[in-house]
Amino acid sequence: MFSKSYTLLPQGDCPKTPGLFVDPVSFTQRGPHKGFSFDNIPNVSENDFTDTSQGWLSWICNLIVIFFVYFFTFITFPITGWFVLKTVPNYQRIVAFRLGRVGPPKGPGIVLVLPLIDQWQRVDLRTRAFNIPPSQVITLDGGELLVGADIQFRIWNPVMSVLSVQDLNASTRMTAQKAMTYLLAKRTVREIQTQRVKLGEYLVADINEMTRPWGLEVDRVELALGSVLKAPEQSPSAPLTMPPAVPGLEGVTDPIQQLAMHFLGGIQQPQQEDCITFTDELSSAAQTVMATPRSVEELLDAVKLLLSEALVHQVGACFQFDVSSEDGQHHNYFVDLSQGSGAAGAGSLCREPDVTLSMSDSDLLAMFQGVLRPFSAYTSGRLKIQGDIDTAMKLEELIKLLKK
Repeated sequence: MFSKSYTLLPQGDCPKTPGLFVDPVSFTQRGPHKGFSFDNIPNVSENDFTDTSQGWLSWICNLIVIFFVYFFTFITFPITGWFVLKTVPNYQRIVAFRLGRVGPPKGPGIVLVLPLIDQWQRVDLRTRAFNIPPSQVITLDGGELLVGADIQFRIWNPVMSVLSVQDLNASTRMTAQKAMTYLLAKRTVREIQTQRVKLGEYLVADINEMTRPWGLEVDRVELALGSVLKAPEQSPSAPLTMPPAVPGLEGVTDPIQQLAMHFLGGIQQPQQEDCITFTDELSSAAQTVMATPRSVEELLDAVKLLLSEALVHQVGACFQFDVSSEDGQHHNYFVDLSQGSGAAGAGSLCREPDVTLSMSDSDLLAMFQGVLRPFSAYTSGRLKIQGDIDTAMKLEELIKLLKK
């Protein structure tokens, strides 16, 4: 007898239905935050607490109940005054639900809360803070590092904070952690370490976009960088090149060419050493400097030829190098690109340097020859920096000139 009244449910996803107070027409339209009940219970974001979904019969019943509660409170006022009057400080508001329907926030000062028909909750408007523990993040260049964050937020709409989310602190923490992981996954390790302030501003905008419908606003996000668990992957510096063809066998396949080179003793073409040519503006003669120095002193001689006011204007910092040799000795060198046309030499600066770099002499030569990248040396521990990392990375401008 139940066969006619029972119908099978459709297999697949259940159809989406709007909330209790959502217009079905606006629910089907695509847009941000459509289909949530708290956007229409009532229009709290515009301080409009009129509930148009209430019928005239329900409205009359509410008025009758409220009238009797007011009358009972007035008659027994000396006793009920201890229960219905609440003191609200300036940094708090009271969100009250009268017969289940939300009203505007109350306070500060003395607030009347009716018994039996009013359910109320205090909301603190002061700035709060929480921290995201360091978590492992995989960056765009394949590196892995630990990143945490300190976040400050406040509630700007107490009614929306009560209606929109049940546990505001836990939801905000989870949202901030997901936004941080998603943003940092699109950045390299170098960008994360050198652009902490800018990334914090991006995180503030991303988190606020998701938390504003909750009546919450994030004021500040400060990233806390931990250790680098895995250095970023290095891209090949030069494309693979094919071996030179044997004269007279240019059209033959590569295996036959290799066999011919083996029996012919490996014919080698004369190679030319890499060099850089500098032209003096005051003289027409050009001087040639070897681009592959064999010692730190030769490297300094090559650096002195590149010093100019344009390079000083572009870098604007002085660097001190603490170089250790294979026999355990330490030597100091400096490159001053903060004033005049710049200076470079052995010894220490007469003033405090902006950045001090400690490394071995072989790593220093490899870095200025372009074989070792400064950021890779720093992340691998072969380069130790005392000072601002952004300023230290400006040495790449000088390295680019040496490689030209």
